[in-house]
Amino acid sequence: MHPTKRDILIAAACALAAGTLPVTAMAQQPAAWPTKPIRLVVGFPGGSTPDIAARTIAEPLSKALGQPVVVDNKPGASGNIAADMVAKANDDHTLGIVINGNLTSSKMLYPKLPYDPAKDFTYLSLIATAPLVLVAQNNLPSGAAFFDAGRKGGDAWSYGSVGVGSVGHLGMEQLKTRVPGLKAVHVPYQGNPQVVTGLLGDQVQMALIPPGVALPQVKAGKLKAIGLTSGRSTLAPEVPSLSEAGVRDFNLEVWTALLGPSNLSKTAQERINRELAVIMKSPEVRQKLFEQGWQAVGTSPDGMRERVKEEAAIMGKIISTNGIKLQ
Repeated sequence: MHPTKRDILIAAACALAAGTLPVTAMAQQPAAWPTKPIRLVVGFPGGSTPDIAARTIAEPLSKALGQPVVVDNKPGASGNIAADMVAKANDDHTLGIVINGNLTSSKMLYPKLPYDPAKDFTYLSLIATAPLVLVAQNNLPSGAAFFDAGRKGGDAWSYGSVGVGSVGHLGMEQLKTRVPGLKAVHVPYQGNPQVVTGLLGDQVQMALIPPGVALPQVKAGKLKAIGLTSGRSTLAPEVPSLSEAGVRDFNLEVWTALLGPSNLSKTAQERINRELAVIMKSPEVRQKLFEQGWQAVGTSPDGMRERVKEEAAIMGKIISTNGIKLQ
């Protein structure tokens, strides 16, 4: 006796419920991810703060995903070379660690930037944030008296940063709009260690630098901490905020973030977001970042995108108002 059409349909329904139609059922399931090692591209050298952030999350992320997460340092052009590599990746297994500037100011500073920060990436999450510390030569006054001295100093005063368009540079130009009469001139250096050397050598009067760089010098009595570019922070509990010195409506942080190319699969996005939400709450991960001068954070992709949008508008105004250009 040949089975009727009704018999076939009933049998198929029963088999599907029992999980005995592997070909049909599996065809409807998303492909497993990851299927090979993940490349985590960092646009700065080993030992840099983005590199530290990348290596802090690489091990727990590898354990969670069941595949190696390999940090690949590709320094150059303030991280833009590495960011472009991530933007153009198409293997579904390339991610990147970036800093503020790659997403908020690079497009305005580099006319020929090879990627679009708003369109060429899948935003995943912020990883770590930190305020900057306004440090000064040790013989200068503290608090509001410091800014009074700065106003009197006019353009004979100067400040250091790690380069044109850096957060330290743009942040100081923003600070000058909050402190009328402050006219300190920008002096670019190759890195924060050189900025510190410039301060100690009486070449510049002040600078905005990360807590991990600033605090050892402050604790050693070599530099003076005027204030933090945010409210009080557990990263530097002994340092007042700039608002306590009379600076109003000024808030600035540096951060690192995780992203992928715009074509990153939904399966990969969901898996990463799920695992990263757990990792960023890990006491071990949070402590490692804290010891390096960073506050661990975890954000939704939408939260990250909104922050980038807000900061890009602020930095864009600073760049256009001051006519800042990269040669």
